[in-house]
Amino acid sequence: MAGTKINEMLCSKSFASNNYILCHSTPSLKSWEKRAVQVRKVVSAVAAVPMVTKLIELDSVKIVPNTKTPMQSTLSGRVTVGYDAKEKMKELMFQWWDSSNAAIDARRGVSLQLVSSEVDPRTGKPKVSKEAIIEWSRDLNITADKFITHNVQFLVDTNFGVPGAILVTNRNEKELFLKSVTIEDSLHFDCESWVQPENLQSEKRIFFCNKAFLPSETPVGLKELRNKELSELRGNGVGVRVSSDRIYDYDVYNDLGHPDKGTKSARPVLGGERRPYPRRCRTGRPSTKSDPKSEAQADESMPMYVPRDEAFGDVKRETVDAGSRKAMMNNLFPFLKHTTEGEAVSSFTDINNLYKQCRNHSHLNKIIKESTADAFKFDPPYIVSRDASCCLRDDEFGRLTLAGMNPLSIERLHVFPPVSKLEASVYGPQESAFREEHIIPHLHGMSVQQAIEKKKLFVLDYHDAYLPFLNSINAHPDRKAYATRTIFFLTQLGTLKPIAIELSLPPMNPYTPTKRVITPPVDATTCWQWQLAKAHVCSNDSGAHELIQHWLRTHACMEPFIIAARRNLSAMHPIHKLLHPHMRYTLDINARARELLISADGIIESLFSTKECSMEITSFAYKNWRFDMEALPADLIRRGIAEADPTEPHGIKLLIQDYPYANDGLLIWSTIERLVKDYVNYYYPDSISIKSDPELNAWYYKSINVGHADLRHETWWPKLSTPEDLVSILTTLIWISSAEHAALNFGQYHHGAYVPVRPSYMRRLVPDEDDPDYPSFVSDPEGYFLSSLPSLKDMTVLMSVLDILSTHSADEEYLGDRKEVSTWKGNPEIIKAFNRFSREMKEIEEEIERRNSDPKLRNRCGAGVSPYQLLVPSSEPGVSCRGVPNSISI
Repeated sequence: MAGTKINEMLCSKSFASNNYILCHSTPSLKSWEKRAVQVRKVVSAVAAVPMVTKLIELDSVKIVPNTKTPMQSTLSGRVTVGYDAKEKMKELMFQWWDSSNAAIDARRGVSLQLVSSEVDPRTGKPKVSKEAIIEWSRDLNITADKFITHNVQFLVDTNFGVPGAILVTNRNEKELFLKSVTIEDSLHFDCESWVQPENLQSEKRIFFCNKAFLPSETPVGLKELRNKELSELRGNGVGVRVSSDRIYDYDVYNDLGHPDKGTKSARPVLGGERRPYPRRCRTGRPSTKSDPKSEAQADESMPMYVPRDEAFGDVKRETVDAGSRKAMMNNLFPFLKHTTEGEAVSSFTDINNLYKQCRNHSHLNKIIKESTADAFKFDPPYIVSRDASCCLRDDEFGRLTLAGMNPLSIERLHVFPPVSKLEASVYGPQESAFREEHIIPHLHGMSVQQAIEKKKLFVLDYHDAYLPFLNSINAHPDRKAYATRTIFFLTQLGTLKPIAIELSLPPMNPYTPTKRVITPPVDATTCWQWQLAKAHVCSNDSGAHELIQHWLRTHACMEPFIIAARRNLSAMHPIHKLLHPHMRYTLDINARARELLISADGIIESLFSTKECSMEITSFAYKNWRFDMEALPADLIRRGIAEADPTEPHGIKLLIQDYPYANDGLLIWSTIERLVKDYVNYYYPDSISIKSDPELNAWYYKSINVGHADLRHETWWPKLSTPEDLVSILTTLIWISSAEHAALNFGQYHHGAYVPVRPSYMRRLVPDEDDPDYPSFVSDPEGYFLSSLPSLKDMTVLMSVLDILSTHSADEEYLGDRKEVSTWKGNPEIIKAFNRFSREMKEIEEEIERRNSDPKLRNRCGAGVSPYQLLVPSSEPGVSCRGVPNSISI
């Protein structure tokens, strides 16, 4: 059943001994489970009529006070707090000096009160200890990891019962990071939270012990506090949020534009019937002067709000800051020679000189000189090979759709020619320009219909995603884009071969063709046209990856579930405890994205083809987003990459057997699902237990009806009625937060930092014989190709950004790591499940390494082929192109 109930921990009995009796329960329990609250010191004596006292029981050890025992005793505790090495030490030393020369002043310092799991029968209120004040000691006991431990004594009644919560008041002038509290080496409170000064937040902070409780099993003494804490986290929905707040509320994306700077910097509000979108965490800044619907830009006086406990820790923040400093250094080098902002690349040598080169010189001075120059250069990406032509090979093009930065867009081709879903009266004929003669030569003797039936044809389709926005994009003199479709043929080796590319433009008039098809080359001219067409496809893929697959499907769509969890699931709730590691830092990185990446004139608009249309493209894509299709098996089946097959290990059969993202992802998916199933079944044995949990149902209801309000009426939302439903929902959320995001994020530098093979935008269209630029293209095709790429300045900025986004910080927490296993120390079934999960993550890592050494797997092994490591669970800090963190943290 769901945990040990509090009335099994507390019982009534009287004893006639003058000493406390330690009553150990069943000897089969592990020794570390046999720790008890030790009553240390008698404080006040009561000589009165004998009375029945409560038995204090923690885990398996019971302490029985004698009926003649005095009424108050002390419990010893250890309080661990964090400090900022640069600022806190001076403050601590001053406080130490004051405390060594004066009595403790109850009006300052940090006070803590234990709250019993029981209520006082006389008042009906929870029993509360006397205040314990943290005393700054001469022995600060500073540990290497920036924490200080203080010893405290709590004065309690002898019939106090088991402590279930702690109330904390910070009477200092600065916030305090409370890491943990331990009572008598047995009862643990993993707080991991910032406590604000009393003059900022007058309410006492509430921390619950590590033990998980469903709402129906909440100890009677904690029920009121459980509701109070959730109420405080919800706030009142008004006012400007400040950095010290811990309030979670919803809002639309009304803070992306800067209309006060002019109409070119204005952006529409995302969220609502016209432009549906997931909700974000509300910040409450005032409206702009030019547009009352838009929220004012964050600045020093009103910084971007993130609930305090969601903000980056010191290590994470230092990693991001270090990346920014590195980016400044890297961006300095090109400008030593190139000063024109829009300067086109003149040669591949200019691009290659952006990277460090491996040298082996014998002369020491030459080494020092050249290594100094390298300090301003980028590490060469090791995923994409750079051959003599410096262009993307067909085999690499196909491989990267399965094992590259964006493995989520490839789909099986069901209908030929493909058909658009856009309105024909607005966007032209829905039928594609592809014809059988374009692809028949590449089908190894099969007809098109036979190739479809044998499931040999696949498509990368960016027609509908881009076409509505091309007029706006192509209006910019330095942006030129098509709506592209690319057809691939699945070879006998299990690789994908591109066999035709369709380039579409918006209809100009009934007499001008707007679609053309480029096929593999037959001569020098068509070779360069084919290279340019592939570059345009990769540019579209780059934008779709960053905006739709990465930002929308992971970052933006997860945020409403996190907000709803904080507002509706108590920290005591077992589902909150399960999800907690998978929510770490996500609201912070999303807020930074709104401020720097996806805002008007931000990094995405500056570096990608989509310019000011970027976020509208994501809103357009959100209309087709489905949570039930985010489960990996469902996504693979929806894209036609797999078919349901109960005889297969994961219940599906892959139609592309060597599909590294899917192959490795299914290992992780199944392991997550097994952990979640064990966990859910422990707390929810049947449907009644699901339906009777108000916090759980409120979380899921609010996630949909408020967090995803614009899609709330869709019939595809999974129901939450059975334990199986909950397993599916939680597995999907954990998968998105960990493995799916990792596969899309941490390969960005090594897959995308060599711009000729993956440009973020193009500056020229593919010329044909009727174009004025055609003669210059024929006379210098390489020069035309280079002039189509982003400027050298934008290349360096892009590489710097991708480097930062691909970096693991030293405090990263990876899938399989659980730091708070002590929460379930009374539940061996849960601990066993977590231990197995960690062990299976290591086994998955070994299996992936084995696959990467298998020469039969051509998409991950071979001459010049980089191994697929994006779903290897562990990683060292830095840009490793591997590692699966628990959460969306960058």
